[in-house]
Amino acid sequence: MKKTVEIRPATQEDIPEITALFRATIPHVTSKHFSEKQMNVWASGADDIEAWENRIQKLYFIVAQIDTTMVGFGYLKNGNFIEGLYVHKDNKRQGIGSKLLRIMESQAMMNDYDVLKSDINKTAIPFFDNRYFEVIKKHKKNYKGVIFENYLVEKNL
Repeated sequence: MKKTVEIRPATQEDIPEITALFRATIPHVTSKHFSEKQMNVWASGADDIEAWENRIQKLYFIVAQIDTTMVGFGYLKNGNFIEGLYVHKDNKRQGIGSKLLRIMESQAMMNDYDVLKSDINKTAIPFFDNRYFEVIKKHKKNYKGVIFENYLVEKNL
């Protein structure tokens, strides 16, 4: 029997689970496209608790739960830019990412945006491509002195 995925707004109390999910998921889903150094630097973003507090306080930030276990989260910046979308490594391919994305799309449309955008890595391209996002440009991103190859994608709403 498939368990129900509940979506709710993130709270400050969720930060330990959010950062644990973030840290655990990165090496498991990006290892074929990223070096160990890149994965470690990216995962170190979990350590900036103040940044997570600010995201939850200022952005549209939602979490996905099955029973009381967090299985994913996503957040929008500036109303129509997906700044983060993560699903726990043990819950991939269960529709959780799609559900989070649909809710963020609805949020953007309710706020009168015509386009939804994101800056994604190579690992995420198939997910976004299957949901009608188009790659607008490929570019390099410097994060903590490490270079990442990213893709700006967008979808008309």
